[in-house]
Amino acid sequence: MADYSKEDLLQLFKRIGAYLSAKVFKILNTQDIRPVWAIAGLAVAIIFTWRLFRTPVVPQRRQPKRQPHAPSSSGVNSSQSDSNLFPSGVTSPSEDSRAQTVIDEFFQPVKPTLGQIVRQRLSDGRKVTCRLLGVILEENTPEELQKQATVRSSVLDVLLEITKFCDLYLMETVLDDESEKNVIMALENAGIFTSGGLVKDKVLFCSTEIGRTSFVRQLEPDWHVDSSREIITQLSRFIKYQLYISTTKNERIASNVFSSSSLEQFFNV
Repeated sequence: MADYSKEDLLQLFKRIGAYLSAKVFKILNTQDIRPVWAIAGLAVAIIFTWRLFRTPVVPQRRQPKRQPHAPSSSGVNSSQSDSNLFPSGVTSPSEDSRAQTVIDEFFQPVKPTLGQIVRQRLSDGRKVTCRLLGVILEENTPEELQKQATVRSSVLDVLLEITKFCDLYLMETVLDDESEKNVIMALENAGIFTSGGLVKDKVLFCSTEIGRTSFVRQLEPDWHVDSSREIITQLSRFIKYQLYISTTKNERIASNVFSSSSLEQFFNV
């Protein structure tokens, strides 16, 4: 009966651990830290209660006289002799190990989602402007856009997460209307307009680099992402944070400018 009760208690702790883990994950998604203290207190209370159940006070007994060792018969179960090693109410090392495993599983850190990483890295910025060439697209020059435009598959997940939390504007300098059509078609085929929160009206085109700089200053974003060092330098006085996409490692332009080899690398994807 005692073994059955301990097994029920162990299963109860597992269910409580799973329930609390789900609650902690939900709280992390809402970024509300206040309920975490309540759950932490409950967890401490559960562990303390388990310790009380695990180590009850057992009155000291007199050591029985050692009996002569007799060969074990076929009708005697080996587990019966093992159970005599532990007085009633005292758990065995195997039970302690199982309980510790349950506790360790409960306190195992929850891996953050991509959405949480994006919000943390962007410091909860609500508006983002981003260049297309060299960041979202495989192409690097306006001349290439006259022939085709290809969305980088590795950046899609990050881009879609940004559209969930931020007001995103994509922009690029193009040479003709055909280049604009190629870009819009590439974004549409990648599912950015259907899966994310981006609309076609937020894809902006201009004919000069000065025009792209003017777009950014007028929109006043919290973050701007660009692969042009010249534009990043010009905007460093006006934009709170910038991300410079460059193949040169650890290139520092200003204190508010971060550098990364790609957009997905910046978010450790």
